Amino acid sequence: MSDSAITYTLYIQADPSRVWQALTDPALTRRYWGLSFETDWSVGSAMDWVERGTRTSDPGQLVLGCVPDRLLSYTWHTFSPQWAAAVGIDEELRSELAQEPRTKVTYEIEPVGDTLARLTIRHEGFVPGGTLIGMCGRAWPMLASSLKTLLETGAPLPEPQHETSQGAGGYEAHESRGTREG
Repeated sequence: MSDSAITYTLYIQADPSRVWQALTDPALTRRYWGLSFETDWSVGSAMDWVERGTRTSDPGQLVLGCVPDRLLSYTWHTFSPQWAAAVGIDEELRSELAQEPRTKVTYEIEPVGDTLARLTIRHEGFVPGGTLIGMCGRAWPMLASSLKTLLETGAPLPEPQHETSQGAGGYEAHESRGTREG
């Protein structure tokens, strides 16, 4: 992780087409991520994020790159009040997130021999030391591990239980924001 990007690489015992399917098929993304994307995956197409019964739509949520079984890139979602309510984020934190610039995620999938795929996740464009990079930096390892576990075993990791007001999906990692200097 740099001060403005997160890069995470993992090896998955699955072929690239299966990894691609896990990144783009709503039935699979719901299993390991708890959300789905509604889009046709064409470059320039809009993406709706559907999480916990809430749809997040915004003209800035776009597919940026798409080469099946090799590369997928899109802008990160909009921090709407509806999204925040659905995932248990308070208005103060949502407002803080909404003030940061929109970020971008890129997945690169590469075959490794006959039975493995290397998946590199790059999430970039963060404000150095900002709120979002801290939250995403803690969320991506669990998310990527759950994707890997789903593809290798048929079941995702169990969702951690959250007893905080920060919600799920790594947002609980933001609890330390009150101790951050700045």
